Amino acid sequence: MATKTNPFTFLQQVRTEVSKVVWPSRRETAITTVMVFIMAVLASLFFTVADFGLSWGVSFLLGIGR
Repeated sequence: MATKTNPFTFLQQVRTEVSKVVWPSRRETAITTVMVFIMAVLASLFFTVADFGLSWGVSFLLGIGR
């Protein structure tokens, strides 16, 4: 079982750990954000094409899409 610490000690430990964090720069954050949007667009295009391809293939195999 974990030992209990008082709130003051806990907050001191939290502050110490937060000071060790290396925060990204504004430029790194902007580049990462743009890359996330680009990857989301590419993934949506890929899944749209895959969906149309699979629906066409199933329709062709089942003879529904004549």
